[in-house]
Amino acid sequence: MEREAAYISSNGGGGIEGVFNGGDKQVVVVANKKTMRFSDLVLRVLALALTLAAAVLLGINKQSTVVPIALLPTLPPMNVGVTAKWHYLSAFVYFVVANAIACAYAAISLLITMANRAGKKGLGMIITIFDLVMVALLFSGVGAAFAVGLIGFQGNSHVQWNKVCHVFGKFCDQAAAAVGVSFVGSMLFFLMVLLATLNLHKNISEK
Repeated sequence: MEREAAYISSNGGGGIEGVFNGGDKQVVVVANKKTMRFSDLVLRVLALALTLAAAVLLGINKQSTVVPIALLPTLPPMNVGVTAKWHYLSAFVYFVVANAIACAYAAISLLITMANRAGKKGLGMIITIFDLVMVALLFSGVGAAFAVGLIGFQGNSHVQWNKVCHVFGKFCDQAAAAVGVSFVGSMLFFLMVLLATLNLHKNISEK
């Protein structure tokens, strides 16, 4: 027994230590993968909720009010009922459609990610590419809606476009809220792309 113990301590000690170190490293890698997977799932749920909220906020946006209009300087102004709806502006239509597409994709990708427990790299790369497409889609929708909203708030004296948000205050405030929510959702998709890129870089470095 003493000879066996001496043999292990002199010849096999380094091998046993290497096995333990390798096991610790594998535990750390598995823990990191679980953390990345959990973070990705949480981000997808949040992105789904925010893009849905943005689409609904603007999709139900409507305001009716009465505006006094003077036909002639000598006549008293006549009250005219006017209505602002989201589908009157093509930029707002594009915004709602873009967020609806991103919301549907977030739901589908969430189910695929939950089903992909094996962590297939090919499928993960495809999802990352589509995440990047959603970032571009949402950024374009936010930019278009923001540009139209800015004209509504400030007008444009160069082309004689009057501001309208002092008349349709509720409509403009709700549209601004939808744009802000969608922007946060787009940043979540961007964060998912960033995390996937960092994970890919880490895997390449470990090899």
